[in-house]
Amino acid sequence: MENELNNVIYRVCEAIDRKTGEDIVVLDLRRITSICDYFIITSAASTRQVKLITDEIQEELSESNIELLNREGYDGGRWVLLDYGDIVIHIFHEKEREFYNIEGIWKDAGKVHIDID
Repeated sequence: MENELNNVIYRVCEAIDRKTGEDIVVLDLRRITSICDYFIITSAASTRQVKLITDEIQEELSESNIELLNREGYDGGRWVLLDYGDIVIHIFHEKEREFYNIEGIWKDAGKVHIDID
């Protein structure tokens, strides 16, 4: 199970990188909450780019039949949340990311290093 999750995290980060998402952060929440195991957080310079990143992630994971449980915020394009159960992905417009400060709220979570080639 752990290897599967790591593979999904890596694939999401690659998809974000392909669409030039900025400042990708992976937070390990397993020791501090039961809402999910990981957050993946990224930001983009425009609402269009937020949507492009979102579409790329959804396409990448749907190819492996990984079920999207919920998607919020796509129409506004300022903060999109993709809920895949164990992994929740936040795609922010730069200003929203700074304002909502998810990394600060979850500062007790461990950061996971992902090396994207």
